[in-house]
Amino acid sequence: MKIAFVGKGGSGKTTLSSLFIRHLAGTGAPVIAVDADINQHLGPALGLDETVAAELPALGARLPLIKDYLRGSNPRITSADTMIKTTPPGEGSRLLRVREDNPVYDACARPVELDDATVRLMVTGPFTEADLGVACYHSKTGAVELCLNHLVDGRDEYAVVDMTAGSDSFASGMFTRFDMTFLVAEPTRKGVSVYRQYKEYARDFGVSLAVVGNKVQGQDDVDFLREQVGDDLLVTVGHSDWVRAMEKGHPPRFELLEEENRRSLQALQGAVDASYDRRDWERYTRQMVHFHLKNAQSWGNERTGADLAAQVDPDFVLRERMTATADPVATA
Repeated sequence: MKIAFVGKGGSGKTTLSSLFIRHLAGTGAPVIAVDADINQHLGPALGLDETVAAELPALGARLPLIKDYLRGSNPRITSADTMIKTTPPGEGSRLLRVREDNPVYDACARPVELDDATVRLMVTGPFTEADLGVACYHSKTGAVELCLNHLVDGRDEYAVVDMTAGSDSFASGMFTRFDMTFLVAEPTRKGVSVYRQYKEYARDFGVSLAVVGNKVQGQDDVDFLREQVGDDLLVTVGHSDWVRAMEKGHPPRFELLEEENRRSLQALQGAVDASYDRRDWERYTRQMVHFHLKNAQSWGNERTGADLAAQVDPDFVLRERMTATADPVATA
């Protein structure tokens, strides 16, 4: 299952995504964690030393390798240079799976030990000085979108993405790539403003959206959030001594997280798992194609010098059960 954590800057989405990753890993489930925020904090939130986290391989810097691997033998994609962030898979494309080893994970993912479990962590990479004035951060997150377009994940497999702050993800089609989107909101007017934007933008795309109230101090805060977001409010999270210790770099074992907050994480997993039966791979593929054609027309064709609409395989639908070999490729 693919899960996104979104929210305004400072809402606590990175902290909550890291807690959810720890929770899932503690159940024994395979987890891929992705830091797609412009401020790269997920690694330290998972317990990595700041220096180690800064040296993680950046997805954005390995885009040629990612494209070349995913392209596989797809005859509609003539070269990796013609692939853009929205390029959909077709017959002959290589697909990614949560539980496998592959060259993309070898180059871009690193294991992170969490108590008695291990997760794979991938990061887009920070916005560097060389990018200033000549690039936008969406050129970094494009690598994440391309991987999500080629990821075949099943029940009890999880890819958790800590997204960029605010509503920036709507600059591409990446907001449609998730089974569940958790919007982290503080009990303030600013805290729920991103929720209203997300709700409006996602209205026509079947996005499953739930609100996690964070930094809640009492019933008044709960009532405020309920008034503002209604039934979209799934759970609330309050003060945590465990989180405070984690932020100081000395997290206790995760089993010592407060019981109330553990129940909130269980509720998040329950919402994610319940969305499995609502999966619609045809719609998922159709949306992928929609945003690819939109990007092709607006800038992709001019940038690559190719007709990117020709990359769409009209007979292909990404599905959970597809041909899997030692070198898995997609078949229609």
